[in-house]
Amino acid sequence: MNQILVTTSRGLDELLKSEIESLCPDVSCRLSPGTVSFSGTLEQAYTLCLWSRLANRVVWVLAEGPCDSADELYDTASSVDWQQHLRPSNTLSVQFNGTNRAIKNSQFGAVRIKDAIVDQFMEELDQRPSVEKKLADFPIWARCHREKVTIGLDLSGNSLHQRAYRSKTGEAPLKEHVACAMLIRSGWTQDTTKPLSDVFCGSGTIAIEAAYIARNIAPGIKRSYWGFNRWLQHNPSLWNDINDEALASQKACETPIYASDIDSKLVNIARKNADQAGVFNDIRFDVCDALKASPLSKEPGYLISNPPYGERLGELTDLIPTFAELGKQLKNAWGGWHVSLLSSNRDLLRVLKLRSGKEYGLNNGKLECRFVNYLMDEDNCRQYGNDGDNHEFANRLKKNLKKLKSWIKQQDTNCYRIYDADLPDYNVAIDVYGEWLVVQEYAPPKTVSEDKARKRLQEVLLHLPAVTGVDAKKIALKVRSQQKGTTQYEKMDQKGERLTVYENGARLLVNLTDYLDTGLFLDHRVTRQMVAKRVKNKDVLNLFSYTGSVSVHAALGGARSVTTVDMSKTYLDWAKDNMHLNKVKGAQAFIQADCTTWLKTHPGKYDFIFIDPPSFSNSKRMQDTFDVQRDHVALLKDAFRCLNDGGEVMFSNNRRGFKLDYEALEEGGYKDIEDISAKTIPDDFARNSNIHKCWVLKK
Repeated sequence: MNQILVTTSRGLDELLKSEIESLCPDVSCRLSPGTVSFSGTLEQAYTLCLWSRLANRVVWVLAEGPCDSADELYDTASSVDWQQHLRPSNTLSVQFNGTNRAIKNSQFGAVRIKDAIVDQFMEELDQRPSVEKKLADFPIWARCHREKVTIGLDLSGNSLHQRAYRSKTGEAPLKEHVACAMLIRSGWTQDTTKPLSDVFCGSGTIAIEAAYIARNIAPGIKRSYWGFNRWLQHNPSLWNDINDEALASQKACETPIYASDIDSKLVNIARKNADQAGVFNDIRFDVCDALKASPLSKEPGYLISNPPYGERLGELTDLIPTFAELGKQLKNAWGGWHVSLLSSNRDLLRVLKLRSGKEYGLNNGKLECRFVNYLMDEDNCRQYGNDGDNHEFANRLKKNLKKLKSWIKQQDTNCYRIYDADLPDYNVAIDVYGEWLVVQEYAPPKTVSEDKARKRLQEVLLHLPAVTGVDAKKIALKVRSQQKGTTQYEKMDQKGERLTVYENGARLLVNLTDYLDTGLFLDHRVTRQMVAKRVKNKDVLNLFSYTGSVSVHAALGGARSVTTVDMSKTYLDWAKDNMHLNKVKGAQAFIQADCTTWLKTHPGKYDFIFIDPPSFSNSKRMQDTFDVQRDHVALLKDAFRCLNDGGEVMFSNNRRGFKLDYEALEEGGYKDIEDISAKTIPDDFARNSNIHKCWVLKK
């Protein structure tokens, strides 16, 4: 008898314990998170390697001892007579898990164990095994927990979820042992004659594992690499007998198994995987949209799927309407069936509007998921009317659109705001950009729970396509919290797709997906018009220019010259593209610089200077931090020095509670200071009239 450790993914340990007790009767198992241990025989260890559908690794323990220091870890590893297990000509690898106060790095722990083994061989034989990270002859598994370490031979070699039948997968593959856990938790394994369907089959894992179960195929039967292949205590005869018995116990499949996916390429991959697994003829594969799929069996059975659940925030805009439609289709077509779905986003499953039965927590890789069972009984199949007819948010948005309809027709733009946190429970802003919508979720107040905020956001995304007619794929989602410095400009995605919009004679490029802001501040639409009307035949300086929309309007307004300054090369290039798009005439200059330091020594003179700085900035490109309340006087005084006689500065910022220091600025030379904030707020921003402040200061 020897100590045996069997590992699995978090959430599957209870299932694994039951499986071990079924495969190895009379063993006494001890359970800990992700691990089941027991005292067992080599035959039982071999049996688990070949037959466990839930395990990741089977470890034959060789030593347990202290590791409260590097020397203690070395000594524990040295306590094993390694010549009884491998030859000096063999290769070895060490997978070390865990850390403590002495072993602070898993790589260091692995090296100490390797050193102990190598030193033992060198001292006794003057030869040593070499290290091979992949497919080593002797893969060592070690785990440090507090002051104790366990060291053993990883009999499985590599994770047992790798069944050796899958050549290709989709983007987010479902691990085979997790698929088996889903089949067990759904209840299907209690009667495998019942039909089984997967309408999001991807690379076919659930269907293939179901066929393996239905045909009593050992999950490890196709694996050729094992951690015990070159182990000196390996018993080939015993191993061959266990394999022969497994092959003899296979049977024909009497279960109708159906697998479909909307992606034909994935279905082809699934077919190839099933063929390599030897169960191609046991599964019917089809290319089909899950939102239109119906049972292919007259007898109700089990629908078990791993639908997409999107790890990026923006993917919710696609997935929420998808799950809403899926819920309707399940109600309409799958009556009497057991439905089981896996998702890392439990809130998405709530969009189905189904009453759930049992649900379980489990991990698919590093993703924490929920596996939820539903019975499509009469109550769950009841279709509800269009919730949008009486939904609070949908009704408010309809009223807004009706109210704005005549105003929109009068505007020379296709970018405007249609909703701005009108209802406290739906704390979002919604902007139209041509055929797109941008939804910005404001950070909820502390009085609102995260669960409630998520639910409200999902309701917004669910009703938007129906109310506005905009395709869900053209809704961009952003979360807006209080920003500091240049965080409002930080990259969120890498799509690089830009859209051309128009505004009062200008064409401008926006990016709705990659950044928190789009490249065009809609609340300054009127401000840009005012600039265009003030700058004919004037020399204009645009500081903190962002993507240069003010520069474009100034040039189109007939400015003699436009100088555009910003610290970001990305946004300065964007400004150049905007200028080029509008084919503007007149002198142009683009300068990449920190506006605050550049302006202090700049010798140029201008008739009009536009300044719209961030509230705060601590960019690495700056020599110091910038705070608009603290530093606006110094900034405007530097601007004053660059003004021609009779020139003017238009100064704006969006810091809440900002107060302009009139007295200091008048002492600095400004004699005429006018607050034009109210004049610069567009009608579609009337609900949020303090979104920015704006002044004109004349020399």
